[in-house]
Amino acid sequence: MLHLSAAEWTAIFLTLRIAVVATLCALPFGVFTAFVLARWEFPGKMLFNGIIHLPLVLPPVVTGYLLLLSFGRRGMIGSFLYHYFGIVFAFRWTGAALACAVMGFPLMVRAMRLSFESIDQRLEHAAGTLGAGPFARFFLVSLPLALPGIIVGGILAFARSLGEFGATITFVSNIPGETQTISSAIYTLTQVPEGDAAALRLTAVSIAIALAALLVSELVQRGAEKRFARAK
Repeated sequence: MLHLSAAEWTAIFLTLRIAVVATLCALPFGVFTAFVLARWEFPGKMLFNGIIHLPLVLPPVVTGYLLLLSFGRRGMIGSFLYHYFGIVFAFRWTGAALACAVMGFPLMVRAMRLSFESIDQRLEHAAGTLGAGPFARFFLVSLPLALPGIIVGGILAFARSLGEFGATITFVSNIPGETQTISSAIYTLTQVPEGDAAALRLTAVSIAIALAALLVSELVQRGAEKRFARAK
């Protein structure tokens, strides 16, 4: 039961690689977006917020198809990246990372936005009166205070990436060793005779990794709550 084949290990390591890359690449955009939604007021903010959270309510297959239309070799963005930079997303593991980043982005932004909104703005104003500019206030005050929420948002996006299936398989297909993650490997194994044992092993691994990520997220959040309680 605990013996994993080479193909199963490949799917596990590829899933972790995709989830880590997706989370790290989405992180700076998530921080900026969360700060904008928490602090700025501008026309169309509600629409912008809705677009950011659209992947949460859209069928993942729809999101994957939109990514294929946009970032495929014939897509508007994809053709530009391919012809001028040689970058290809469709049917590559990088495309799987892009799909996972898009699907996990709303969860990341929600956690980070709540963290920024919980910061007492008087601290930022006090830094401003001492001569700190907008960038200094952000990097020296807002960002450190929001760090627990940023970590939690990153972990939630990582956990979401581990289980992504619909958008990934639509955008990059299910290619063993290239785009076949744990989820798509389980799907493949359920379609072949005597594949139940391997599917069950990968399911157990997926549950263990996701549960560990969520536990770390909970520990970080509780640690932050205790720190703020002591500060008060």
